[in-house]
Amino acid sequence: MQNTRDITRRFGQRIKTLRAQAGLTQMALASRCNLDRTYLSGIERGVRNPTLEIISIIAAGLGIPLTVLFDY
Repeated sequence: MQNTRDITRRFGQRIKTLRAQAGLTQMALASRCNLDRTYLSGIERGVRNPTLEIISIIAAGLGIPLTVLFDY
């Protein structure tokens, strides 16, 4: 079983990859999601553990179904 830190890191990397594929900067995605850029950075680095509500907001900001974020 994976530990929480590894899952959080992998999830953050998935957001970073999808953000880059969408051609968005951290600032642009954070703005779309009404989040602070440093908070988004923390999620991408795996040091923040976002709630389901925040995960849903990020998916909407990326314009993707929520399930895509978990397909890594």
